[in-house]
Amino acid sequence: MFVDRYVELDQLQNLYASDRAELFVLYGRRRVGKTELLRAFCENKPHIFFIAKLSSDKEQLATFSQQVYEFSHGEVPDGFTFPSWEAAFRALADLPLPDAERPVVVMDEFTYLISGNKSIPSILQKVWDEKLKHARLILVLCGSYIGMMETEVLGYQAPLYGRRTGSALLRPLDLPSSSLFFPRYTPEEQFMAWAVLGGMPYYLRTFSDHQDIFANIHQHILNAQTGALFSEPHLLLMEELREPRNYFSILRAIAQGQTRLNEVAQASGVGAANTTARYLDILQQMHLVTRRVPATEYQPEKSKKGLYQIDDHFLRFWFRYVHPNQSGLDLGLTDAILEQRVRPDLDHFAATAFEEAAQAYVARLAQGGRLSFIPERIGGWWDRDAEIDVLAISRTEKAILVGECKWSANPIGMNVLDDLKQKAQVLLQRSGAAKTVYYALFARAGFTPVLEEQARNERIGLHTVGQIVAAPGQVEDQ
Repeated sequence: MFVDRYVELDQLQNLYASDRAELFVLYGRRRVGKTELLRAFCENKPHIFFIAKLSSDKEQLATFSQQVYEFSHGEVPDGFTFPSWEAAFRALADLPLPDAERPVVVMDEFTYLISGNKSIPSILQKVWDEKLKHARLILVLCGSYIGMMETEVLGYQAPLYGRRTGSALLRPLDLPSSSLFFPRYTPEEQFMAWAVLGGMPYYLRTFSDHQDIFANIHQHILNAQTGALFSEPHLLLMEELREPRNYFSILRAIAQGQTRLNEVAQASGVGAANTTARYLDILQQMHLVTRRVPATEYQPEKSKKGLYQIDDHFLRFWFRYVHPNQSGLDLGLTDAILEQRVRPDLDHFAATAFEEAAQAYVARLAQGGRLSFIPERIGGWWDRDAEIDVLAISRTEKAILVGECKWSANPIGMNVLDDLKQKAQVLLQRSGAAKTVYYALFARAGFTPVLEEQARNERIGLHTVGQIVAAPGQVEDQ
C-alpha cells in the first residue's frame, strides 16, 4: 500500500521533466518509506534500481556492474564486472535512451557503499564533473543513516557538495495519511493507531483494522515470540549507534517523564549533563528525540525552557511499556502486562500525541488560509504555573490562537473554556505579544450543548477528533 508522498513525487517528476542531468539525494530514517517512494517514481520509466547491501566492496561493484550491463545489453555474461567504480559510473553516461526517454539510476542504501569504500563519493564527484553532468541522466542517491548522508553527501566538506540538484529528508506520514491504512477504524481508533505507531509506513502496515488496537498491541508489539515490532528498537539503535546501552537509558528516562536535561542525566545514569547532552544531540540528529520550547521563544536554541521528548511515537510507546517490562514479556506474561500496565494507562499516553495532532491540525488550517491570521510559530506554551496545549502566534499581526486539548471520554464543558481563558491571560501578562486572541478546543468526545452555544456566540473553534484525522481538503474553517 503506497500512501501520500505527493510533494516528493512531484519534486522527482519535475526533475525528470527537466533537460539537464539531475543528482537527487533522498534520505531519512529506516522504515520511513524511501524505497517505496522511489519504486513508485520509477514505475513506467527506464531505470536501474540498485540496492546496496552489507557485503564487500568487490561484491557491491559486481552487482552494480551487472545491473548497468543488463540495462544496456540484456543478458549479462557470467562473472561480468567493471574493473573499477570509476568505470562503472562512466558507463552510466552511455545508457541507451529508448523512445527519447531518460534513464533513472537509483543507488539505494548509499551509505552501505560508503562504509565499504570511503572513496566512492570522491570517485562519483570526479565522474559527475567530467561526464555525467552532461548526460540526460537522473541519478538518485538514497540512504538511511541520516548523520552520514548529511556529512558524507550533503555536507560542505563532502566531495559531492554543490553537485546535487535536489534533495529531500523524508519524514514520517502525518495523521490524515496514516489513517488511510485503517479504513475500517473509527476516527478515534485511527488516531489511537497513530498515537501508538506514529507515521512510519512499515509500522502502520503491521497493524490490521480487522482487530482492535489492544489486540494489535498484544500480537505485534508485546508478544516476545511472534511480535514483528517487539525487537524493532533494538535493531534500529544497535545498527546505527556504537553505545546503544546509554541511548536506551536516555530514551527510557524521557519516556518515563524526565524531560529536562538535568533530569535525563540523573535518571539515565549516563553521566554529567554535558555528557548526556552529547548523546541527546545525536538522537536529535537521528530525528528520534526533539527539544521543545514554548512557541513564544524566538531564539529556541538559547532558551532555558527546553524539554526533551521522544519524537517517534512507536519508540515512545516501546520505551514506556515494553522496555521496562522486558523480563515479564520474555516470560510470556503478555496478557497481564497488557491488562495491568498498558490498557489502564493508554489514554494518558495518547494525550501527548493528541496535543501534537492538534498543533499539526492548526498548521493545516493556516496552510489552507483558514485562520484569521498568518502564524509565525505553532507549538505549545508553558511557564512556572500555567500551560497551554496549542499556541499559534503572529507578532506581525499581534494575534494568537490558544487551544486546549482533552483526550477524555466525556464531552468538554464550560469549565475547560473558562480555564483556557485564564491561562491565556497569564500568557498575555507575561509576553504581551498580542492584541487579538482566538480560542479553540479539541476534544475526543465532543462538547456539551452549553459550550456549543457559547462557542457560536463567541466564534470559538470547536474541533473533534474526526476533523483532526480528516484529510486537509476536508477540514472545516476555524
